[in-house]
Parts: sequence; C-alpha cells; structure tokens
Amino acid sequence: MIEIPGMSDVYEARRRISGYLRPTPLYRHPALCELVGTDVWVKHENFQPIGTFKVRGGINVISRLSDAERAAGVTTASTGNHGQSIAYAARLFGVKAVIVVPAGANPVKVRAMERMGAEVVAAGKDFDEAREHCARLAAEKGYRMIHAANEPHIVAGVATQTLEIVEEQPDVDTIIGPVGGGSGMAGACVVASAVGPGLQVIGAQAAAAPAAYRSWREKRLVEDRMATAAEGVATRVGFELTQRILWDRLDDFVLVSEEEIRQANVHMIEGTRTMVEGAGAVPLAAALQIKARLAGRKVALLCSGGNISTDQLRALFE
Repeated sequence: MIEIPGMSDVYEARRRISGYLRPTPLYRHPALCELVGTDVWVKHENFQPIGTFKVRGGINVISRLSDAERAAGVTTASTGNHGQSIAYAARLFGVKAVIVVPAGANPVKVRAMERMGAEVVAAGKDFDEAREHCARLAAEKGYRMIHAANEPHIVAGVATQTLEIVEEQPDVDTIIGPVGGGSGMAGACVVASAVGPGLQVIGAQAAAAPAAYRSWREKRLVEDRMATAAEGVATRVGFELTQRILWDRLDDFVLVSEEEIRQANVHMIEGTRTMVEGAGAVPLAAALQIKARLAGRKVALLCSGGNISTDQLRALFE
C-alpha cells in the first residue's frame, strides 16, 4: 500500500522547491466576493512559471530521484499540466522526460512541454488510455514512471500551496479546489488535518467526469464517463492514494456542470484580470453553487492553472 504523506513531508517538500519557486500570491478580489457573497481569496497558481500548481509536485519528485533513475529517465501521462511540471523539473535536473498525452491534448500545453525539452508522445483517446500506454513504455524502456496521483512526493509537493494559504491568511476557514486525479485536494487535506477541524476542505469536479466524486461517495475506486472540456479535471477513474486521503479528510465534494464551469471561467478572468483555464475556474463554479452555505465564511479558491488556448478563449467569450 502506498504510504500517505504527512506534514513533515510537506515541510521537506517546501524546503526542496523553495530554491526554484516563489510562493504564489493570495489575493482578495472584490468582484468575486460580490459574486459569492462572502470574503473570497484566490490562490494564484496560474502565476507559476508553467501556469499550474503541478510544478510543485514535479520539482519535489524529480529532486528525489536516485542516480540510477536520473540516468534512466522518467515518463508520465498527462492531459498537460502534470506533464509540464515533470518536463520543467526534468530540465532543471538534467533528466530525460517522455510525456504521454491523449490525442487532441491542449496544444498550448503540448508545445510548452516540447519547449522544455520533453519528448511528447500522443496515445489514446483520453488521460487513462495515455496512462496505460505510459505504463507499457516504462516497462519496455526502463523509465521511472511518475504517476500523477499515486505518488506521495507529488501530493506532498502540491500540498505546499495550502500551507502557504494557512500561513499567510490563517483566518481562512474554507478551501475549495478542483479534483481530477486528486493530488491538489489530497495535499490540502494533509495540511488541513494538521491545522484542525476548523478548516473545511471542499473538492469540486465536472459532472461530465465524475469518477473521483463517485469514488469518494462510494468509498471505492470506480470508473465513469469522461466528457468534460476542462481537461485539468478530465479523468475517468479514481486513484488509490488520493482517494484514501480524501475519504479520511475531505469535508464535501461538489459536482458542477459544463455551463457552470464556463460561466465561472468568464468570471475568473474578468474578476482577477488573469488567464484562467477551465479547471482553475471549477472552484468558483462550486462556490457559486453552494454560496448560501458559505455565507459568513472566509473562502480560498485554488486557481489551479491558467493554461488556456486561444481557441478555448475564443469559444469561452463567444
């Protein structure tokens, strides 16, 4: 069984990534406060050098590779953001990286991975088929396979975003974040467990790709459809490590429609004056859906990324 990371792992991850990443801003945006009807802060992971919180986990896991693993190279499967994090970290540490993406993956993310020196392989119609191809590739070539969710060092690395929130704004009592594979919210749960029961953690996922939600509700790993346009939350199975953490500590889980995501994406871009991708808008979509329950609370939204393509932007505002 994969070991669940603790706060000592989160602090160690922060030590490892601090030389490469600065803490991201936590801004209170009046437009979003007005929309939700309470105090709302946004943790701007779209300000990371690759535009996503995933880079925290990438640097943490790559920095820990043995000499033999570095020499062999790494491979991972991704819809784009996790792949960028591994590509970025692999370049920092001089490691070969092969990223397997589904056919039709976001071209902005694919080009970014290639610019960082990674080899990008398109295989399968969705993330999970790409992941299956990645596992075969690792077995054939001897690469170290880095799973986007079932990897304790990934979870500990991305948990540092929540650690920054509670240190900078300790009166925040609710954190809402998107769930795809679940590493970000699993990391939030690890930190919240240390902070205490006063910090509420709420996950949010697209109703068109509800595998993680159903896995959490049913306390077992399930497979479901994957039809969301928000590729950052587009998974069709639940994953062991992240689900075990969510089962133990996640307070609630909200499903949002494609239209709710689209409207929230527009509000995020207009309200924060920054680039926000679909997955990064999912927390706001959830907050708007449950706004009556959030009255009087101090809410932090995890804006997971800003890697939106020109075509996606055009379609969003049409």
